[in-house]
Order: sequence, then C-alpha cells, then structure tokens
Amino acid sequence: MINYSIIMNTKRLSTKLEKALSDQMNKEIQASQTFLSYGIWADNAGYSGVANFLWRHSQEEREHSIKFMRFILDRGGKPKVEAIPAPLKDPKNISECFDSVFRHEVDNTTSVYKIVDLALEEKDWATWNFTQWFVQEQVEEEKLARDLIDQLNLAGGEKASHDALFQLDKSLEDQSNDVPSATEASSEHP
Repeated sequence: MINYSIIMNTKRLSTKLEKALSDQMNKEIQASQTFLSYGIWADNAGYSGVANFLWRHSQEEREHSIKFMRFILDRGGKPKVEAIPAPLKDPKNISECFDSVFRHEVDNTTSVYKIVDLALEEKDWATWNFTQWFVQEQVEEEKLARDLIDQLNLAGGEKASHDALFQLDKSLEDQSNDVPSATEASSEHP
C-alpha cells in the first residue's frame, strides 16, 4: 500500500531564489505595463512611431515575465503574481520618456544581477545559467535605450525641431513589429 502522507519534495529552487525569480517576473510585468502606458502617452501626443516602439517593447517585457514564470514552474516552484503598481505619471516630453526607459533598464539590470549573485551564492547552477540570457539581454536593452537618447540628442534634444522629431518618430515607426518570443530564446539565438 502506498503511503500518501510521505510525498517527495521535487522543488529544485530554494525558497529565497523562488521569491527572487517571482519578484523579477512581476518586475517584468510592471515594465510591460509602464511601456504600454508610455506608448499610449506617445500615441496621444502624436508620436505614433515612438508609440509603436514602446508597444513592441511592452510585449517583449511580457515575454520576459513568462520566461521567468516558466523557469520557476520547470524547477518545481510556484511563481506568485503580485499586485502591479500603476505606471508612473506620463512623461512631459520625448526626452523624459526616453530617460525613463533608460532608468528602468538600468534598474532592471541591477535586479537581474542580484538574482545572479544569489544563484552563485547558493551554487544553483541551473538558475545561474538561466539568468545569463537576461544578463546579455540587459546589455542589449540598455544599449537600445541609450541609442534612443543619442538619436534624440542628435535631433536637438529637448529643443529638437518639429521636423527632427518627425524624422525620429518615423524611423521608429518603420522598425519591424515582430517581437521574438523570449521563451524560444537560446544562447545561439537570444
């Protein structure tokens, strides 16, 4: 007869790492909501290209949250969806919008690094390996945000002409709408 009172613990994450990964999943969801909100602001302000860029970025952040969720589940844990704080107030202008995107990415990088440190400390090599994709992704995300700021500065920064802002907006609008699924990423194809 099987004794069901003795159930094997198959969870392969520490409680601390499970919480850190869940927190990051929620941080990615919050980022998605923030970029969605900024996209609404941009579209309402007449910047359809900036809005398109931000909406694509919102979807990418959502995919990142799903990647964290899937990893926690695959390791026998249970991710916890928390209440997501409302996005910050609308930016005053494109410069403030792009600066906020950059600050968000730097904050996200710091958060990912804390998970890497914890995985290393706990010698959880599966989690450490999993986070390396996000380390590389954050290099790309920060560069993308810096490029936006650089392009705006080349256009004249806060004093950019309407024509320069139109060209910048148009260049963002012409970018592909395809957002690769983060759940299908690999070290060869991030």
